Amino acid sequence: MSKGKLVELRNRAEQTDGLTDLIREGARSLVAEAVEAELAELLETLSTERTAEGRPAVVRNGYLPERQVQTGVGPVPVRVPKVRDRAGQGRKFNSRLIPPYLKRSESVDAFLPWLYLKGVSTGDFQSTLESLLGPEAKGLSAGTISRLKQRWEGEYDSWRRRDLSRRRYVYIWADGVYSNVRQDDRLCLLVLVGSDETGRKELLGLVDGYRESEASWRELLLDLESRGLTIPPKLAIGDGALGFWKAVTKQWPKTRHQRCWVHKTANVLDKLPKAVQPKVKEAIHQIWMAENRESAEKAYDLCLEQYQPKYPRAMNCLEKDRDSMLAFYDFPAEHWAHIRTTNPIESVFATVRLRTGKTKNCGSRKTTLSMAFKLIETAQSKWRRLRGYRLLADVIRGVRFKDGIRQDSNDQQAVA
Repeated sequence: MSKGKLVELRNRAEQTDGLTDLIREGARSLVAEAVEAELAELLETLSTERTAEGRPAVVRNGYLPERQVQTGVGPVPVRVPKVRDRAGQGRKFNSRLIPPYLKRSESVDAFLPWLYLKGVSTGDFQSTLESLLGPEAKGLSAGTISRLKQRWEGEYDSWRRRDLSRRRYVYIWADGVYSNVRQDDRLCLLVLVGSDETGRKELLGLVDGYRESEASWRELLLDLESRGLTIPPKLAIGDGALGFWKAVTKQWPKTRHQRCWVHKTANVLDKLPKAVQPKVKEAIHQIWMAENRESAEKAYDLCLEQYQPKYPRAMNCLEKDRDSMLAFYDFPAEHWAHIRTTNPIESVFATVRLRTGKTKNCGSRKTTLSMAFKLIETAQSKWRRLRGYRLLADVIRGVRFKDGIRQDSNDQQAVA
């Protein structure tokens, strides 16, 4: 982020903004009401308890000192009430909304790694946040940011050493995300997201590699195996990076391959004139949105027939890996929306994926990894469980699916 942009943002922040003030005041009122409701609930729960003199055992006792909590709309003043335990049992009121020592909302904590991955250096964090959150943004000095980075690096190290012996992942999504922070080499973040047998998606692997090479991906897969992940997934979803698929074929030979339709579409359109791109995009859409494999094959052939004569490079790209583009038809239809693309990874890094841009700030390898880890960890808490997750048990058992429909034993015998 250039100094010019920072100055512009700072000037805007210094201007009187009645709407922002109104939003902050509304946030303060809502927080106060919510905390009071929490306290009322506690007092009602303990209302039957009495002291030896017959007085209520737990009563209100003023407020804790007011403190500022940094939020997406700037600092919001917070006053948390206290209680007095006359019975001497040491009971206190701890708000679930405003826990003790909370200084920043989760949205700001998620914003810090985003800024770093965009190339903002540690020394520029405070001025940047003051420009975005207001001049009262305190407690976010370079020293504070450095301590946060050290804590996140420790969390990343612990996460990388976690035991996976009791984990099983049915589907995995893989992608390589190039960072624009470092200049000394082309740092690529190798990201694996897995869906377990309950349909919950979680970050499975995050390391740095060199240009998505086979050796880098193989090293990541071997590391997962060394920590107990011995059962291979049923399906791997990724883009056309040959390094990943070579590593998967060697490490998990029985795992099916599904190429990402978003990446494939982008690669095909990149080889076409802009005037014809909308038509070809619609034709490709008809392929992967077909209700069954037969219709998809017909749409595939039609697209190739229409555009192959004039645009052979684009159609050769589309024809390539045809079988792995349609692998999803052999899995439950309820899962198709999840397994046709690498969206779980793409959506997280959409705002920081800059494959060619460079910044003047040279960040460390470990800090870049820990910041990316925190970014995904924050997003992970909002990921939804796979639709039709109960069908994962059938996938694990090897039940056959045809065009997304479960085949019973009679159907499978007839096909055999």
